[in-house]
Amino acid sequence: MTRDGGALRVKPLEHVSLASYSTMGVGGPARWFVEALDEPTVLAAVEWAEHRGLPLHVLGGGSNVIVADDGVDGLVLHAALRGVTTRVVGSVVDLTAAAGEPWDELVRMTVERGWAGLECLSGIPGLVGATPIQNVGAYGQDVSETIVTVRALDRRDGQIVMMTPAECEFSYRDSVFKSRMAGRYVVLGVGYRLQQGGAPALRYPEVVTDFARQGIRAPTLADVRRTVLAIRRSKSMVLDERDPNRRSCGSFFVNPVVAADEFRRIEARVGSEQVMPSWPEPGGRVKLSAAWLIEHAGFARGHTDGAVGLSTRHALAIVCHPGARARDVVAFARRVRARVEEWAGVRLTPEPEIWGPLGLD
Repeated sequence: MTRDGGALRVKPLEHVSLASYSTMGVGGPARWFVEALDEPTVLAAVEWAEHRGLPLHVLGGGSNVIVADDGVDGLVLHAALRGVTTRVVGSVVDLTAAAGEPWDELVRMTVERGWAGLECLSGIPGLVGATPIQNVGAYGQDVSETIVTVRALDRRDGQIVMMTPAECEFSYRDSVFKSRMAGRYVVLGVGYRLQQGGAPALRYPEVVTDFARQGIRAPTLADVRRTVLAIRRSKSMVLDERDPNRRSCGSFFVNPVVAADEFRRIEARVGSEQVMPSWPEPGGRVKLSAAWLIEHAGFARGHTDGAVGLSTRHALAIVCHPGARARDVVAFARRVRARVEEWAGVRLTPEPEIWGPLGLD
């Protein structure tokens, strides 16, 4: 980054391979690439791309993106901003983290300090900046429960704004950043409100059952983190270089949420002797298990098709093996989705972003 005549300038790198920035380990190069360690560099990079009429792609931890084999014909902005500040007033903890902070390191810190609110989100790969975009959640917690503000660059006018939870329009694995105004904002930082000495969230049946098995009646935040990490590890949902299922984006499809009458129609259609897993959602809607639908549509864990396949431990994870390409991943995901739709009448929605001339449709 240089200054020319008082104006901030960036000098993007050219033809930077993106495969190493993705947990799937596939994909071609970025035509232009900037790593931003601070907000001025983010602003300058966005201005640089817009001045040239280039598409802008914001890259975080690479755990929720699939890059096309031909790469990205535009500017990839790697948001690597760091910094954490905290303010404790009584039992209330206001924590602000820059977009490039590693998510699980932040969760670990809050648990070690006895701050409740993020403990069930342990082990999720990626960076802080992705959490409001996806409304990241797991094991009974969503970040929307604790987010109080999102600091973002509004690309429409170049201004930095502080957005409230209402303005973020959070819903299940969704937000204004992902859907209605996708591409308009670049997340710079996130503010969370946690509880000093608060009780851990014990809402997810698998977590509750595990504590009952261990005979732990009053689990601590550390107990919850340890159990969640163990459960995630058993499903290959923790990044581990020794795990043969490691090259994935985690859950490839979002659990479908349907209206009550649609749920009854799906139940009648699948006609399984087993009870189809479901959970009540606000507004009388019902959440289904995408993993259950995939397995019962004929794709067992460990199913492979060439160099890609399903994880041996979780039917929701599509895994890359040696020789895999992005087009193989998308083609396999397309087949899985088509089979589920044919069998159950449910159209699965992919969770990762797909960059470049690839798509499931």
